Amino acid sequence: MRPPWPLGLPRHDSPDGLTRVHGGVVHRLLHDRDSPVLVRVARLADGRLLFGARARRAGSAEYGIARMRAALGADVDLAGFHQRFRFDPVIGRAVRRHPGLRVWARPDPFEALVWAICEQMIEFSQAVAIQRALVARLGRRDPETGLRDAPSAELLSRQSPALLESLGLSAGRAAAVVRAARAVAGGRVDLLDPDHERGWRRLRAIRGIGTWTVQMLALTGQGRLDQLPAGDLAYLKLVGRLLTGDPRARAEERQVQEFFAPYAPWSGLAGVYALRAAGA
Repeated sequence: MRPPWPLGLPRHDSPDGLTRVHGGVVHRLLHDRDSPVLVRVARLADGRLLFGARARRAGSAEYGIARMRAALGADVDLAGFHQRFRFDPVIGRAVRRHPGLRVWARPDPFEALVWAICEQMIEFSQAVAIQRALVARLGRRDPETGLRDAPSAELLSRQSPALLESLGLSAGRAAAVVRAARAVAGGRVDLLDPDHERGWRRLRAIRGIGTWTVQMLALTGQGRLDQLPAGDLAYLKLVGRLLTGDPRARAEERQVQEFFAPYAPWSGLAGVYALRAAGA
């Protein structure tokens, strides 16, 4: 199916090393339970995306393609968003110039959750170093291609927080990763359940997982374009500047939520466009 707007693909390997790009083709190793799936995505000359997958079972290949389609937003119809906001004073110019812009999401919502925990309250470069260490130590590797997948919930549920601390996580975040992994591996939290809110409530009950982490999971792992990580420093700075004209101003989280409320139900996507419009 051709998407309503042309889609782009990443041009370079992802910072965490999970996504590789060779000759314009995106390569990603995923797992359907214990079954490895190698997914490739290419962009055709007419803008369409071509997906392919290799796995031991046809069902696993279909699963891998479905997860990559979700991560790339290939089946999301944003015609209504573009029609409504193409002349918006804040994001309109960016919407017109970059109609194919999507939230850079992750094919596995558990991966999105763990990566969000890694990124709490630290510089992005530090978070990437931790993520790469997690992948190198605990990630699942395909011996033929050398690609690695993120650690599974089952594997992380069996690790000690001390091991994760040795990879760079703080004590609190290491414990939060293990608790979250046990909740997912034990079935208490189903991240693929369409009733996302039920899982979010259970995750928030875990010490070390707050609103920002759940919003990042929703936006980058569950396709919830209505969710905006309003407490993120990038948005606090952006909205502070837009409201006051002072580049040093910082908004409150409540002000960020109010600023992006008119963009519902696409507040998360509008936030990405706002950052693009600001040159971030």
